[in-house]
Amino acid sequence: MAARAVTLSADPAGSEVAPPAAPADCEVTLEFEAIYERYFDFVWRNVRRLGVPDCHADDAVQEVFLVVHRKLPAFEPRSTVRAWLSGIVARVARDHRRAYARKSPLARALDPPLDPDEVESGAAGCDEALAQAQATRLLHALLEGLDDSKRAVFVLAELEQMTAPEIAEATGANVNTVYARLRAARKEFEQGAARLRARDGWRSR
Repeated sequence: MAARAVTLSADPAGSEVAPPAAPADCEVTLEFEAIYERYFDFVWRNVRRLGVPDCHADDAVQEVFLVVHRKLPAFEPRSTVRAWLSGIVARVARDHRRAYARKSPLARALDPPLDPDEVESGAAGCDEALAQAQATRLLHALLEGLDDSKRAVFVLAELEQMTAPEIAEATGANVNTVYARLRAARKEFEQGAARLRARDGWRSR
């Protein structure tokens, strides 16, 4: 694939911003391989946070990078790479989640997500891995209580620390809508967390 030539610089928040195109003699190439290497973890964790089951995360991540490969020549230098990627991730995750929901209960039972209770007791760092898996499962359970639009905004703002303008660009909403969705998402997330704490407190009696 031909490299997409853009120049990256860092903004005050530390995210990558592509400024206006530079003259040809001082361009730095931003290649697909570099994006894949730098943002693979970002894509992986966010397809999971946006509801793609663990058993289908590999397929979703692959699809995201296929879209990136296809659309990279049209990448707008005024955009941040994270915002651009986030929009692709959100659309791919939504499609995979809806396809999974259409599967029969029997089909879903044949490919359940990894259960942290099944971590082998002899594994190195088992306690730490188990705690991390349980925390991740709890986070995903709380995110499931949010609708698609609130969930995407919450994940990008609270977990990825993206700015409202970046989120607006990624989701296609205006900035005021982003702030409104974030306020609502925070409220619903806290309510869900409170319900879980109350339930766990009742169980521990």
